[in-house]
Amino acid sequence: MKRSEIAEFAANLSVIMKAGVPILDALGDISHTLDNKYLMRVVDDIRERIQSGTSFSNALAQHPGVFPDIFIRLATIGEETGRLEGSIGEVAEHLQKMEDLAGMVKRALIYPIFALVVTGGALAFWIIYVLPKIMVIIKDMGIPLSFITKLLFTASNLMQSHWYVVLAVPVAIFIILKALKQKEGTRFYVDFLKIKLPIVKQFVYNKLLAMFSEQLRILVVAGITIDRSLVIVGNAIGSEVFKRVLLKVRDQIMTGSRISDSMRQQSIFPTLVTRMVDIGETSGNL
Repeated sequence: MKRSEIAEFAANLSVIMKAGVPILDALGDISHTLDNKYLMRVVDDIRERIQSGTSFSNALAQHPGVFPDIFIRLATIGEETGRLEGSIGEVAEHLQKMEDLAGMVKRALIYPIFALVVTGGALAFWIIYVLPKIMVIIKDMGIPLSFITKLLFTASNLMQSHWYVVLAVPVAIFIILKALKQKEGTRFYVDFLKIKLPIVKQFVYNKLLAMFSEQLRILVVAGITIDRSLVIVGNAIGSEVFKRVLLKVRDQIMTGSRISDSMRQQSIFPTLVTRMVDIGETSGNL
């Protein structure tokens, strides 16, 4: 399910409820306007569950593959505080920010990927097509070959005779990384590699920091305690490295440490982030 569709659903539901329309009628109106048939069935199921006496948040929780955990948590807070439409509006705003962030990252990656593909294609063409012709001329002239030239010639022969291996290697690496990501024991190392590799780090690390800040902000504003917020963010952020760090920060906070002091002990947080948290704690406006 696309994040943008859930954000649009939440925004529409919030607007309709703020106009004074009961939630059952609001869900019915939204269901009739949805183009996504699967989401339509999910909304209809939520409506039926509410009609049978289930709360809105519990109805959402029956579809964890559709609605993110932060949606369910904020809906629960909204029901408890009597401002459900406001909480849903905050969810819509949060999901839209996350969608905009993902879009910015994708757009930023277009040029590096394009340059990498073009450079790799040009290099492969030179090694497979141009280099063998040059080598024939060099051999006919009887010029002795250096070690690097021999190495390039060997690579050219291998790529010509085993071209399918060259194509299969990137695919195999991608599949292996996906498989490692599924296992809890190796997931940490894959995520750690993502935030340490040059170039990749600039996108992945900054995206994770932005997600951490935004998700923690919306949870704290909603009234969720900092220890619960850190657990929720850790489970939702999608990085085993950040999850373990956030759980360590939570444990230190529970023993009486300040939030900023706990974060400062973790090298994953830059100085700017810990400094802003420190200021927020001191001013009472975290």
